[in-house]
Amino acid sequence: MKKIAIGIDIGGTNTVIGAVDQDGNVMVNRTIDTPKHGDFDKYMTDLSGEIKELIKSLKLMNEDTDILGIGVGAPNGNYYNGTIEYAPNLSFKGVVNIVEGLKKNFPESYAIALTNDANAAAIGEMVYGGAQNMKNFVMFTLGTGVGSGVIVNGDLVYGHDGFAGECGHTTLIPGGRVCGCGALGHLEAYCSAPGMKRTAFELIAHYNAEDSVLADKSFKELTSKMIYEAAEKGDKIALEVFEKTGHYLGQGLADTVHHLAPEAIFLFGGPTAAGDYIFKPTYESMNRHLLPIFKDKIKILPSKLKLGDAAIVGASALVWKEIEK
Repeated sequence: MKKIAIGIDIGGTNTVIGAVDQDGNVMVNRTIDTPKHGDFDKYMTDLSGEIKELIKSLKLMNEDTDILGIGVGAPNGNYYNGTIEYAPNLSFKGVVNIVEGLKKNFPESYAIALTNDANAAAIGEMVYGGAQNMKNFVMFTLGTGVGSGVIVNGDLVYGHDGFAGECGHTTLIPGGRVCGCGALGHLEAYCSAPGMKRTAFELIAHYNAEDSVLADKSFKELTSKMIYEAAEKGDKIALEVFEKTGHYLGQGLADTVHHLAPEAIFLFGGPTAAGDYIFKPTYESMNRHLLPIFKDKIKILPSKLKLGDAAIVGASALVWKEIEK
């Protein structure tokens, strides 16, 4: 009998649900809209219905399966309480209890847990990915923001209130750029995909670089992928964007190393597709900022989770960690 964990990724626009096997393969998935109406009870009814339909579809595949539980990754997810708390990009106001809502609709035998999406990615890396034999590592997710999940002695660090591990909000440059959270100079403001775009436009203005292919793009249409493609063609602005982003990210990773002494740091997200353009300057910068006792000891590795499946695979990994307890 194939053991299956259900993974759910709640995003601002869509909620993705997947059935994941022990090897991290997504057997089947479904997508529903994350509603704008703010009616949490209706959403839980709809979500539970979709999960049940997904389980039915597994049976139609003639798979002999044992559903072990449900893991949920969500913005501002609090593992301790099973709640989403004051998520700015969701329509549900205040604190809503996802785990309690799911437990009302599924068997008591199901392990059900929730955490934020970056924590879920870290657990996914440990259960299915490149950190399967590691007990101490940190996962950084580079995207619209910079998230992180911290694993110490084989366990994810939640802190006393469930929200530990926000390394993306380390103050990198006091009084610097406005971060998405409203504070100034955070790592996220420089190393997220929007942060890279801001760096590109600052450099274009500084050098008056009208000959750069990036100069013709508006802020809204420019993407980190476009910057990578320009770097591949030798565009000087694009190449410097990666150098500067790597410098900033390496500085932030060095702080993380000093706090935690991990075996490795994994990077996940769209900008990491640039390979050495981002990894090389990041590693060099991290080493420059490290105490001598840490130099050349900490690996920076690309995540082995598939980009398209990572959110639900990471969420499903929560189930395996719950079963271990």
